[in-house]
Amino acid sequence: MDPEAPQGYADGLDTSTPNVARMCRHYLGGRETFQADRDAAEQVLAALPVTRVAAASAREFTRRAVRFLAGEAGIDQFLDLGVGLPARHAVHEVAGQVNPAARVAYVDFDPVVVSHGDALLARPGVAVVARADLRRPAELLALPEIRAHLDFRRPVAVLMVSVLHFIADVDNPRGIMVAIRNALAPGSYLALSHTSTDFMPDQDAVRRALAAYEKSNAPVRPRCRADILRFFDGFDLVEPGLVAKPQWRPPAGTDAASVPDTGWCGVARLAERGAP
Repeated sequence: MDPEAPQGYADGLDTSTPNVARMCRHYLGGRETFQADRDAAEQVLAALPVTRVAAASAREFTRRAVRFLAGEAGIDQFLDLGVGLPARHAVHEVAGQVNPAARVAYVDFDPVVVSHGDALLARPGVAVVARADLRRPAELLALPEIRAHLDFRRPVAVLMVSVLHFIADVDNPRGIMVAIRNALAPGSYLALSHTSTDFMPDQDAVRRALAAYEKSNAPVRPRCRADILRFFDGFDLVEPGLVAKPQWRPPAGTDAASVPDTGWCGVARLAERGAP
């Protein structure tokens, strides 16, 4: 086993392929990484230093969105797709501060993420963790542990923060979004963020960053604002609409326009089932 391996990792784990969840943890200053993860993450940072700030912005957007959803929007059920490695201020913690009755189902495809989630996130009656492939949404939504924990006859907030850019066009991300939307009750919400080259004028730097991800377990596919906006089809965006992550309802007194970022985000409400 790698002598620098983080505690809690078992022998036999492939440590030679960079893992995007652990790369993100490196951006955020975490230690639960292997050398391959650190090397790939540093290649991305050398090309796009803003990636470190953007990773933190994604976490902060999630917290602000969850507080809005659990409070002003009155949501008490959350489906967090592509949760990543557990970190402070998890969704069930943030939502529970606003509404102690809130329930969360965390989903990820990465077995390491799920293993850590089982240990650190699962709480009886509050949070469950499941392994599923977002590219097969019908199977994901039919998982017994999710169906037993969330009542899809009532509104659910679906969180898809920094996950859809890992879904290639060939895997039909818009079809995935339609399947998820059609499973939700009216009054449900979608909170989504997505990497975009709209924020990256240096195309050579973008190519170098994407090349580092090509060696990972999940290559990145940035998209333009218009394409990301289509993921919200059938939903009504709440104010301030589709914006850079630091600009979504920032804390009072924050100069959000001066914070660099790499992607778009938004929160939207499902008004009625069957929208085109």
